[in-house]
Amino acid sequence: MAGAADFDLYRTSEEHEMLRDSVRSLAEAKIAPYAAEVDEEARFPQEALTALTANDLHAVHVPESYGGAGADALATCIVIEEVARVCCSSSLIPAVNKLGSLPVILSGSEDLKKKYLAPLAKGDAMFSYCLSEPDAGSDAGGMKTRAVRDGDSYVLNGVKRWITNAGVSEYYTVMAVTDPDARTKGISAFVVEKGDEGVSFGAPEKKLGIKGSPTREVYLDNVRVPADRMIGAEGSGFATAMKTLDHTRITIAAQALGVAQGALDYAKGYVRERKQFGKPIGDFQGVQFMLADMAMKLEAARQLTYAAAARSERVSLGASGEDLTFFGAAAKCYASDAAMEITTDAVQLLGGYGYTRDYPLERMMRDAKITQIYEGTNQVQRIVMARNLP
Repeated sequence: MAGAADFDLYRTSEEHEMLRDSVRSLAEAKIAPYAAEVDEEARFPQEALTALTANDLHAVHVPESYGGAGADALATCIVIEEVARVCCSSSLIPAVNKLGSLPVILSGSEDLKKKYLAPLAKGDAMFSYCLSEPDAGSDAGGMKTRAVRDGDSYVLNGVKRWITNAGVSEYYTVMAVTDPDARTKGISAFVVEKGDEGVSFGAPEKKLGIKGSPTREVYLDNVRVPADRMIGAEGSGFATAMKTLDHTRITIAAQALGVAQGALDYAKGYVRERKQFGKPIGDFQGVQFMLADMAMKLEAARQLTYAAAARSERVSLGASGEDLTFFGAAAKCYASDAAMEITTDAVQLLGGYGYTRDYPLERMMRDAKITQIYEGTNQVQRIVMARNLP
């Protein structure tokens, strides 16, 4: 009869758990001490970028053939989750590096991969993703940014909005219309560099949360891009963008898991210490029930997210029939809804203290909110799920 160690279904591997331990230690030592300051000052978490880059954790998804760590989809999620547990803004470094570069990995030419993935892997550059526009959010297919062929180049004009890490990243995957009559089949993808003439950025948005991750508009004013910087064939950009989101929505689920875990961990410690009516408030059944519900929702979200990450990896390795579109949307939607509920309850458990900036929970609650919105609102996720029921 097989022993318990032989039944590894629904259990992460030893390597994944070792990775978790090392990222958690790094995050607590090098990222957590700056999290409140980064939020308060709404400044980029340079300390986190330095620590992540020094430990090859800033873009773990880049394949080994381009100088990267070659981490699988689940390992990438664990890195993002453990960083988000202490600082949601900092977790956007590995998350957005994957989002911005995945179109190149999925659809780019070999030359494009060598040119842009190697500096990303080395930590010499970050990568952002430019899909949304002022009038094209959930309806990304309605974008107006144009790319017009001119000899060996394309000339890009338009505005991209809500671009994470804009101004800090060196590289940008930009979706632009090459055939206005073909709707989504007339959209193409390009790599635009920060230093390209005609590229500029708006002022940082003043946001509710993730204040350490700059969100700006990207302005493209007659930006001339060599034709070989097109990602995939002309007209394939929107399909690449949607395929990218199938994979990267799972990283937002991981971010939601992390911030929820951080809030639950803090609340657990607090209720053991805080005394009212002569005993720790954690001894009261009403408080215990809240913690039980928080932990239950978090574990359900984690199982769904990890199952989705496994599907993402199998699809990357060539498998079909994995229902990745459904699972990616479900993980992102469920985990982010759970994170909002868990962080809100964690604030409640601290009472008045939870509402002050002297404690990290109000920051975690504010940070959790964005996970319900970006990479497709949870209303859009439900549409995606309904259209792709397994």
